[in-house]
Amino acid sequence: MPGMHRHRLKRGARSSFQRVVQLCACALFNGYALGFQKGKIFKGPTKAACVPVLNCYSCPGALGACPIGSLQGALGGGKHGFPFYVLGTLALFGILLGRAVCGLLCPFGLVQDLLHKIPVPKFKVPGKIDRLARYIKYGVLLVLVVLLPAFALTEAGAYQPWFCKYLCPAGTLGGGIPLLLSNPALRQAAGALFSWKLLVLVLILAAACTVHRPFCKYLCPLGAFYALFNRFSFYQLQLDRSKCTGCKQCERACPMGVEITQELNGPECIRCGKCKAACPSKAISSNLAPSKTRDSLGHPEKK
Repeated sequence: MPGMHRHRLKRGARSSFQRVVQLCACALFNGYALGFQKGKIFKGPTKAACVPVLNCYSCPGALGACPIGSLQGALGGGKHGFPFYVLGTLALFGILLGRAVCGLLCPFGLVQDLLHKIPVPKFKVPGKIDRLARYIKYGVLLVLVVLLPAFALTEAGAYQPWFCKYLCPAGTLGGGIPLLLSNPALRQAAGALFSWKLLVLVLILAAACTVHRPFCKYLCPLGAFYALFNRFSFYQLQLDRSKCTGCKQCERACPMGVEITQELNGPECIRCGKCKAACPSKAISSNLAPSKTRDSLGHPEKK
């Protein structure tokens, strides 16, 4: 019993560490407090730089630009050339951290984590449907973020930010709602499109209460992009099979439903550390090292 008590304390400490990192990242990316007071967005020089997470440019507190919005703008109508800067920034974070960006730094991920703590019945998506639905985010990335902004123009010849305009719940929550609350003119101008975006947001937030991180699992194009780097990013988790007892506590703790012994560091792992905190035998560890020294499960490669 004393051992179990110590393990629970360690799990709590790890969870607190994750939450502190998430809150600090949220405050860092949205640190312009005057924006919320004035109902105006920040227009300083840092707004030209992309943050590594889904964080709306129009959020009154945002100090940087959203990478997905920037990518759509750079591709707009196929007239702006190749988006070297945006893709380079995303690739840098992908190579360094992979989807740890999702697990530790994303404000909308934090919102979903907190909502899932609400004591309501939880729902597990059936395995086959879950596996197929996880591919939707790659379609969102390809179609709404890349192809439509690049090639589908309006009658006036302008491009549309399809993902931001029709789907992004983080933009509605962080940008749309605060601006509407502080600006009567915008409230009067809000029409059917904002009603649609509000409906999307409500559905996703409601789903997050019963299903852990539904947006991250099924719809987030940024998560899809970082997933491409997950197996060979520098930051990895390692599983020591000699210590693993097969108790499955790590898999029960995983918010993304990853099969730890099979898919650790796979495309769905967000490196949140919950599996590491839940493991009673300390079989899971983390490391920041060149990926060429490890296999797909984070084990050192044999020479």
